[in-house]
Amino acid sequence: MEMERLAENDWGKREYKPAATREMNDHKKIIASLPHLPGVYRMINAAGEAIYVGKARDLKKRVSSYFQKTALFPRTRLMVSQVARIETTVTASEAEALLLENNLIKALAPRYNILFRDDKSYPYVMFSGHRFPRLGFHRGALDKGGQYFGPFPHTGAVRESMQLLQKVFQLRTCEDSVFNNRSRPCLLHQIKRCSAPCVGLIDTGAYAGDVKNAVLFIQGKETRLLRTLSEKMEAAAAAMQYETAAAYRDQIGALRRIQERQFVNSGRGVDADVVACVARDGIVCVNLAMIRGGRHLGDKRFFPQNAEAADTQAALEAFLAQHYARQTAPSQIIVGEAVASGVLEDVLSAQARRKVKINARPIGERRAWLQMAQANGRLAVEQRLNQQYSQEARLAALQQALALPAAVQRIECFDISHTLGEATVASCVVFDKHKMQEGEYRHFNIHVAPGDDYAAMGEALQRRYRKIAAGEGRMPDLILIDGGKGQLAVAEATLAETGINSVYLAAVAKGAERQPGLEQIFFPGRAEAVRLPADHPGLHLIQQIRDESHRFAIGGHRRRRGKARTASALERIGGVGPKRRQRLLIGFGGLRGVLLASVEELAKIEGVSHALAEKIYRELH
Repeated sequence: MEMERLAENDWGKREYKPAATREMNDHKKIIASLPHLPGVYRMINAAGEAIYVGKARDLKKRVSSYFQKTALFPRTRLMVSQVARIETTVTASEAEALLLENNLIKALAPRYNILFRDDKSYPYVMFSGHRFPRLGFHRGALDKGGQYFGPFPHTGAVRESMQLLQKVFQLRTCEDSVFNNRSRPCLLHQIKRCSAPCVGLIDTGAYAGDVKNAVLFIQGKETRLLRTLSEKMEAAAAAMQYETAAAYRDQIGALRRIQERQFVNSGRGVDADVVACVARDGIVCVNLAMIRGGRHLGDKRFFPQNAEAADTQAALEAFLAQHYARQTAPSQIIVGEAVASGVLEDVLSAQARRKVKINARPIGERRAWLQMAQANGRLAVEQRLNQQYSQEARLAALQQALALPAAVQRIECFDISHTLGEATVASCVVFDKHKMQEGEYRHFNIHVAPGDDYAAMGEALQRRYRKIAAGEGRMPDLILIDGGKGQLAVAEATLAETGINSVYLAAVAKGAERQPGLEQIFFPGRAEAVRLPADHPGLHLIQQIRDESHRFAIGGHRRRRGKARTASALERIGGVGPKRRQRLLIGFGGLRGVLLASVEELAKIEGVSHALAEKIYRELH
């Protein structure tokens, strides 16, 4: 939030640009005009594209170093050779320069900056603010009405933690629309995963105690929790309340078993991120291990773009700056290499509103955490390299089997998905650099006669390649179509109309009984299909790309169909216009939530009267 405010409002007031049109053979004059002030510089090539964004404590010294040093890294030397001009922006401090640098890297994606793509928000465990708090999964902005614990590296870690909390503390997980309308306990109560507050089988005080114990557990205060439970067990036994004492005994046993399984458990409720960077054979991996409440929640691995020739220190610094620009940092960040941490610590501390320490010399248990993260990073790099070698072998086998030149490296594949002609969506997936390039995938909402797959394929290809033919994008070496001779003929005609004649084209049709391994490959101008053996590596690559295209098309189709059906269900109700419809969907998290809501819950939405709530309920049921 703060970064966006600074970028939009403050930077422009202090912007300083030297003559932007001067060629770099005049770089001495440009450097001479730069101030000894902190700021951000942008390297621009002859096409006007930003190829590198950097920050500096002293703009004059930093920029001049690119042209005064002779022992530049090959990657840096190549970048400097492409620079046509330099633009700079003066900032009030080096910390502001760091914020602006991150914003510009995210917006411009320069070719020579190491880029970490992590646009998804991280999940949390949530305790709602209700009288009987609900244990839930949360992703997105944090509401002040509840308690949130995390973030977790992935959804699996959240689900596992929720299952443990359910098993030990028996907290409810049901939505309010279900909770408020129960007349008898659900199955979760019968299997001892919920204490059934919905039907009054536990009072408010006892349930609040369970929530408090669950919070202590997730905060890593297990010693305190175990001591409290032991005292309660002994007191219940002394009072001859043996069933209650047995329940406490079972909780204590479950907690001790969890402790035994936990590899990392400091017992002191430490919150830390452990960041290890590993590089090998052109593959760079940053392994992030999350420690919350002294417990290891899991690892997340990042493989940055534009990092082929980068050293681990540069990759680590880029990760810290870019990752924590979007995520709140814990109190400690443990790293394996010395980084320029002073300014970054100040920025992260200001964003988190508490002290954040970057520790490059961990000892004791923190060093063990770092070694574990480094080992996981090395394993991830090894797995990625093995996968790359396998894909290289598959591509080489495909080239040989289909008599394709070695220059065929980039493959794009198309598929069509619909339900009886409804909500037709086309997908385009990209295979390049020996892996699927998910960031380059595209969906196309198709507008043709329902069920006309040929016309749908033609529209998708025309929309994909008309801009590429005009020079806006990268041309593939091979285009794969999921289909037979009919789809191939349409694709050939469409590409010819678009002016594309130098790209290899093929259609992949499922064979008899649509079983894997029986695929037929059709080429323009060939009457007979090509059949590869079921165990052929080249066929395995085609299957992988085709299946990914199919999966991506189905996902897009389901989202479009669901959106259309959601809108239509509410649109037909008189008195529910776009604003009320939007409030209902947001308020209940989608149409399913609206369907489960009671009349009283519907009437709580802004702009929905009790009479209209009754009407909505009748129409939807």
